[in-house]
Parts: sequence; structure tokens; C-alpha cells
Amino acid sequence: MSTTPKVALVTGATQGLGLALVEGLARRMTPDDTVYLTGRDAARVAEAAAAMPATGARVRGELLDVADPRAAAELAGLLRERHGGVDVVAGNAVMRVGPDDDMRALIDAYTEVNNFGTTRLLRAFAPLVRDGGRFLVVGSSLGTLHHLAPVLHDRFDGLTSLEEVDAQVAAWRDAVKDGSARAQSWPGFVNIPSKVWQVAAVRALAGQRREEDARRGILLAAVCPGMINTPTSGLWWDVSGAPSPEQAAVPLLDLALGPVDPGHYGELVRFGRVLPWRPEWRPERRAAS
Repeated sequence: MSTTPKVALVTGATQGLGLALVEGLARRMTPDDTVYLTGRDAARVAEAAAAMPATGARVRGELLDVADPRAAAELAGLLRERHGGVDVVAGNAVMRVGPDDDMRALIDAYTEVNNFGTTRLLRAFAPLVRDGGRFLVVGSSLGTLHHLAPVLHDRFDGLTSLEEVDAQVAAWRDAVKDGSARAQSWPGFVNIPSKVWQVAAVRALAGQRREEDARRGILLAAVCPGMINTPTSGLWWDVSGAPSPEQAAVPLLDLALGPVDPGHYGELVRFGRVLPWRPEWRPERRAAS
């Protein structure tokens, strides 16, 4: 990265992993740098920013509701005016749901945050990333085709634009709403398709930007922090032995501020290793006669 003051932005940053990422970035960056702590609730943003330790980079709170179709572009314009660009973007905003939630009633709001919010962030901030910068979308190891029925794979392979990704997300959303998702072989656990769509969005944009980003030393990738001990994760799994948000943030911070591995570009990375997008196919061996 350049030696000029750096700018980082984290979405969904008022609690959990997002808050840990802001604190970790600020600690690793210099007093000349700025880390933007963003969220959809102004009071929580202000409270979280005020509580940050006074070490390293300055932490600045900004309102960003990724479900608002205009918010990401407006904030991107503001940061362009203030700084001319950004060096690190971590897309961590997520609408969390529990096992007892009625997803037919919530799927509109869920996709607006988790999926359309992701593509809005990519559209708005990818053009602002400076040479040597990083754009990381926080996802999950669920975000690969391994977790979907093979009949669905063609809906994801070959997507070349964020517009195509959005169209496919809308079709899946509508199938959840009208109750036809199961008949189309979609899993009942909506987090799986949502996470796969997030990785698909990164892959689609990476296909457009790969050569230019390679020349400029930019990393665009999806990242999996692994299981984290948070109250929301505890609704689904036993997370008593899982890392804290602060511990889970460490490998993401290494990606955000460390050297670029060209093999990570456009991929889903967990603990420094790429998770394969497609299932590995191995033909069955015939028994020896």
C-alpha cells in the first residue's frame, strides 16, 4: 500500500465481528489513518465509535444502512470527497435470523441487507479502492456449490455481472416467498443460498476487474471467519468452544493489511486457504476383476 494516510471502512460494525475488525484495523494502522465504523442505527454507531480505544488510527462513525438503495453510493461519494479513495473495505453487514423465524415473511428484508446490500457495496466502493487496497466480503464456508443440489449449480456458474447476480437472487427470494423454493431443490436453511450468492457476486465482479486489479495490487475476495462465539450463532449451533469475535478477526485483518496472495483473488478464503467453489468430482473406481 502507499505511504499516504490510509482509509478503511467496515460495515455492520457496531457489534461482534464488525466491531472487532474496526478495533483491529485501528490498532494496526497509524494515527494518520482513518477507520470508518458504520452501521444502520445512528445511536449505536456513535456509541461504538466513542468507545473505541484511543490507539492507532482515528475511528470515525458514519451511518450506512446497506438496505437503503442509495446509502452506499452516497457514502462512497462522501469518502471520495474527503480522502480521494479507500484502502480497505470489509463488507460485514448482515441481517441475522433464528431457527424459529418465518423466512417467507422476512426474506425481503433479509436479501435487501445480506445480498442486495453486498452488491450495492461492491458497486459503490470497488471503484474507490486505491492501488494496493483490499475489498473483503465477509461470508461463510457455506458459500460454495458444495452445499447446493447439483441441479442448482448452473444458476451460479457463468454469472458475469452484479446485475445477473441480483436477478438470480430476486428469483430465489420470490421462490421463498411463494413457497416454491423446496420444489426447486433450494435448501430450507436460507443462509446457504444467501452465502453462495455473496461469493457469486465477488466472483462476478472479479471476472470484470481481474487484470486491472492484478496490475494495481488490489485484492478482492470473500472471506470466511469460521464459527464465532456470538449470541446469534448460538441460536443455531453450540458455539461454547468457538473463537471470540476478536480472535476470529485476526486472519481477516492479516488479509486486509498483509501481502497479497494472487491465488486468493476472486475466491472464498478461510484461514488463509481458498475453499473450492465447485465440488471435486472423482469417478468411482471399478473393483478389480
